[in-house]
Amino acid sequence: MSYPLLNIFWTIFEVFIFITWFWILIAIFSDIFRSSDLSGGAKALWFLFVLVIPLIGMLFYLIIRGGEMHERAAQVAESRAAAYDSYLAQNGTTSASTADQLAKLADLHDRNIISDQEFAQEKAKVLAA
Repeated sequence: MSYPLLNIFWTIFEVFIFITWFWILIAIFSDIFRSSDLSGGAKALWFLFVLVIPLIGMLFYLIIRGGEMHERAAQVAESRAAAYDSYLAQNGTTSASTADQLAKLADLHDRNIISDQEFAQEKAKVLAA
């Protein structure tokens, strides 16, 4: 008796396992090369070990160095976010935020929520910043 639906589910499961394995392999390779505590030789050995004996190499890497993988990824994310924030600060995002603030002030003034005097004071503060 043949069960074609079971074969489809089994194939989907195999594809899922392969994609997961490949994703973990890429994460391990990126972690190997981002690790500043490994020397070049140690990186090469880990790379070859994971490449030549993939399943065992991946398991050993995750057991030995897996706990620190998240910490290294978080450090990279923080440094990228800091670099992005400094780039935005240096390249004129203040003018866009200034324009947004002035537009909000003008809207409040047009709806008579703030007076002319308050509008002038707040506008001066925004332009001075």
